[in-house]
Amino acid sequence: MTHETELLAPAGNLEKLKTVLRYGADAAYLGGKAFNLRAGSSNFSMDSLREGVEYAHRLGKRVYVTLNIIAHNRDVKGLPNFIKFLEEIKVDAVIVADIGIMSLVKEHSNLPIHVSTQASTANWMTAKAFKDMGAKRVVLARELGLDEIKAIKDKVPDLELEVFVHGAMCMTYSGRCTMSSYMTNRDSNHGMCANSCRWKYALVEEKRPGVYYPVYEDDTGNYLYNSRDLCTIEFLDKIIEAGVSGLKIEGRNRGILYGATTVNAYRAALDSFKKGSFTVEQDWINELETYRHRGYTTGFFFGKLDRHAQRLDGKSDENYVLAGVVKTVISPGHYLVTARNKFLNEQEIEAVRPGVLTKTKIKALDIANPQNNNISPDTKPGYDYLMTLDVPLEPGDLLRVRSAEHDLEEN
Repeated sequence: MTHETELLAPAGNLEKLKTVLRYGADAAYLGGKAFNLRAGSSNFSMDSLREGVEYAHRLGKRVYVTLNIIAHNRDVKGLPNFIKFLEEIKVDAVIVADIGIMSLVKEHSNLPIHVSTQASTANWMTAKAFKDMGAKRVVLARELGLDEIKAIKDKVPDLELEVFVHGAMCMTYSGRCTMSSYMTNRDSNHGMCANSCRWKYALVEEKRPGVYYPVYEDDTGNYLYNSRDLCTIEFLDKIIEAGVSGLKIEGRNRGILYGATTVNAYRAALDSFKKGSFTVEQDWINELETYRHRGYTTGFFFGKLDRHAQRLDGKSDENYVLAGVVKTVISPGHYLVTARNKFLNEQEIEAVRPGVLTKTKIKALDIANPQNNNISPDTKPGYDYLMTLDVPLEPGDLLRVRSAEHDLEEN
């Protein structure tokens, strides 16, 4: 049923959580300082977890906490207390991949359980087995087509299904990779993946060490496993009609501009479907081209991937980065903005606002440091500035700038 379909967004820290919920996500998934697969993200302390859950619930939205490592013996000791804490702060579900962790959750709490995509659920028998073990929802393997998803829903109709609809694709079966661990001693199944699959490779003959023979797929070289990123917005209606309850965006390590922009676009698409008039809008596509990605693929939804799903040059596209975040409305048209990257007085920038997908081009005028009220020719990341902007904005709105103009970083 369409009203049950929810949009889930990644939150690597409290700021990201508040951003994705503000821009239209129904739920956010996140991790604590341990037991999850995004060790590179800043993640949530106990205090920030509590604050994040309270914030989401005030908005009538949900928080799912990842406990999705493939656990070793050393990981088990601290889990029961953490599980009890998650129940105490009323998280809406935990996401698990390991049946041992699933057993611990059931033993020490009444928390709803979602089975992670790391469990590689690719058939209805496995889905039913997880349901019989107590799972409320299963995040399906990424390698399934639309017909396979529908068949699982038909066989297990009272189990919620969730799929990834946007973001980076892993070259292994549902991300269960050991390549990073062997090559860099960074265990991807404990959240420390080095993305070894995206490196450029050459051939070395055993008796000629240090002599590298290039292996060419095209004139850029050889990137054996470098998948394009997943994008399903143009056929989101078909995914929902297959019986999916959760539409999940990947990217807990990405910045707030990625989260806001992606959620904004998919929120518009999901709302279009719920209104019964799903028509792909060019504004959706345009928004998803504004941030760094590796080119797009439709994944496995229409069958096996072909060579066009691979990004042969290994490079990411990058068009815009975060310029600043509106901190306070001083008066109409006058704002206190926290700069995240350098931008110039009178430079053309764009506002990113919840529910607004048409590009809003503006200029920042009279940029002043509030410490001394001196007009500045540009901004420095991390500082607050008073400025005039000629569109109505609210606290939490984002400003972005084309990355080609400066040496900028994603935030």
